[in-house]
Amino acid sequence: MSAKTQNKPADKAKKGKKKKSKTREWIDALIFAVIAATIIRTFVMEAYTIPTPSMEKSLLVGDFLFVSKMHYGARIPMTPLSFPFAHNTMPLFGGKSYLTWIKLPYWRLPGFQHIKNNDVVVFNWPADDDARPVDKKENYIKRCIAIPGDTLEIKDGIVFINGKENKEYPGQQLDYFVNTDGTPLNEKSLSELGIDPGSPTNVPGQFFYFLTEAQAEKLKSFGNVKSVIPLIQKKGDIPTLGEPIFPSDAAHFPYNIDNYGPIVIPKKGVTVPISMANLAVYHRLISQYEGHKLDVSKEGNITIDGKEATQYTFGMNYYWMMGDNRHNSQDSRYWGFVPEDHIVGKAWFIWMSWNKDGGVGSKIRWNRLFHGIN
Repeated sequence: MSAKTQNKPADKAKKGKKKKSKTREWIDALIFAVIAATIIRTFVMEAYTIPTPSMEKSLLVGDFLFVSKMHYGARIPMTPLSFPFAHNTMPLFGGKSYLTWIKLPYWRLPGFQHIKNNDVVVFNWPADDDARPVDKKENYIKRCIAIPGDTLEIKDGIVFINGKENKEYPGQQLDYFVNTDGTPLNEKSLSELGIDPGSPTNVPGQFFYFLTEAQAEKLKSFGNVKSVIPLIQKKGDIPTLGEPIFPSDAAHFPYNIDNYGPIVIPKKGVTVPISMANLAVYHRLISQYEGHKLDVSKEGNITIDGKEATQYTFGMNYYWMMGDNRHNSQDSRYWGFVPEDHIVGKAWFIWMSWNKDGGVGSKIRWNRLFHGIN
């Protein structure tokens, strides 16, 4: 057999192998990029933007964060059929960005650590009742004040965990009543102190401001300021404007946002007695988060899955989340516990901070770039 004959199969293979077109190469590269980015977003880290002032001054509106999925262990998607990079709504067009044809049970990969007291955590809002799957509920970010098994109590605005005063953070804010001699406060001086515009009352010289403790002390030194007083709701006070305070049972739990508890955070495997006196605390947990059928008879007898119950064993761990802007935050004081299957990840660091109200040269808050979150 000649060399010419021996080379024919190889020559045919070369001729049969066509070079990819530029369009095909771009499509392949795009598909690879989408898959890689989706894996990173699901299992490693995800970008998040601070949309509201509930964590000020610790986190500012316009901060762009990376949220680590690795620290607590990445949650396996419970709704895997979804549009890439969209949370629960299609960009531009609106409508749902996911299909519920396939639903997976809650499961989490091993993490580097467990959630610790005072970690800043991103989670799916548990009070979202729009029939969305858990992993498609709205994302919230708060500080985890109490972890499973902790006893939480708030006394005159001060948080106590297991009887000990909790750590306060420099960015923590309260609502203050500021009384001047009748003249307004200097806006430039307020801006230099990082104080956001306040709300005037009907009385000249009287204002409400959200302030850190340090800002409040500096305001006291202003020549036209007579007093700076934190607005703390006293024990037994009716919640402001009739706001619903968890567990919405004032007869048994007469709480407000500044005097709350004591309340024990549910821990997986722990059994507690249940009755009409405390059912308000556990009702949503049992029926919504852990999926049992709970009924109460006219006589006040409680049944779970058709069996009379006087106690309940928790199937998951739960957490208590609060915003650092204590008087301007919708958090666990309003809607209760956050189940472990709602945890998204740990707020890691700020990679960009954009001040939409800043001037031409001050839109970017340079001092916050690549700033770790504590």
